[in-house]
Amino acid sequence: QVQLVESGGGLVQAGGSLRLSCAASGARLCISAMGWYRQAPGKERELVAVITSRGSTDYGDSVKGRFTISRDNVKNTVYLQMNSLKPEDTAVYYCHADPSKCGLGIAWGQGTQVTVSS
Repeated sequence: QVQLVESGGGLVQAGGSLRLSCAASGARLCISAMGWYRQAPGKERELVAVITSRGSTDYGDSVKGRFTISRDNVKNTVYLQMNSLKPEDTAVYYCHADPSKCGLGIAWGQGTQVTVSS
């Protein structure tokens, strides 16, 4: 199975920046895509960003132009650079990985809290 460990969450003022990290271990060659979802209290989980094994990226409409997802294959880590943060970005951010190349189910990180103050 794939295991994911997240870090980088915290409290930041509106307009500031944070960088989330997600380190993957186990069955790495099976992973076709990695990224983040987020969930705020009382709301459904939504897609934030995704990057495929080929390097293509996609973003949720609410973060386009502000967030950038990237990867470091040497460190087995995916990053989410979050700029121009807004209070509505406040949520728990969950890293995810899709090991579909091996027919395995999606893996989830433990979640990291991002809080943006106004």
